Amino acid sequence: MALFCPQSISQFSNPLISNRSRPSTRIRASSDVPVPDYLSSDWLESRRRKPFGPRLDFSAEEAVQCQLDALKYNDQPRQDYGVEVLYRFAGFDPFERSPYFGPSFDLGQFERFRRIFHHSNYRVLLCHKERKVLSSLWVKENRFKQRVWVQGSRPEEEEIFQFSMVQRVGGSWDGYWLTESLLHDGDVFSGGLAY
Repeated sequence: MALFCPQSISQFSNPLISNRSRPSTRIRASSDVPVPDYLSSDWLESRRRKPFGPRLDFSAEEAVQCQLDALKYNDQPRQDYGVEVLYRFAGFDPFERSPYFGPSFDLGQFERFRRIFHHSNYRVLLCHKERKVLSSLWVKENRFKQRVWVQGSRPEEEEIFQFSMVQRVGGSWDGYWLTESLLHDGDVFSGGLAY
């Protein structure tokens, strides 16, 4: 039993055969950009809807404000979207333990990162009512800290947090402001935390 017929082999090996006789890739038109057959029909639109996260044109202050805005409207357009935005801004290595929240945690999985916001004093940030910048400090040219007072959505719920931002130099994140740590002013984890 032969796998190839002689005509199909000669068709690919003979450069004199016209383009009309060669198989062509069909392309669907979606807007003005051609989309190959093997991609879904909404591929182009999904590429245009990039997830919100760090941008090269953000300053350190804008990066902090964008994260706080995302947490204020945490469940829009979907549940815990604000926490997702913070996870994208997080400047830790997902394969190593991180002191992002103070104590060293394994935060490589998003679910562990998300749980800390729901099961500690960090939940004040979720859907908070009001916030006020208490202080800002440029530690170095590429390091910035900002303390923020936050009033939560529950009665008498208020906390103070410190964002430590670092601007990466070199690599694929060169020039981006990422969150090195988000610390609570009090001792949040004194009773332990099952994450």
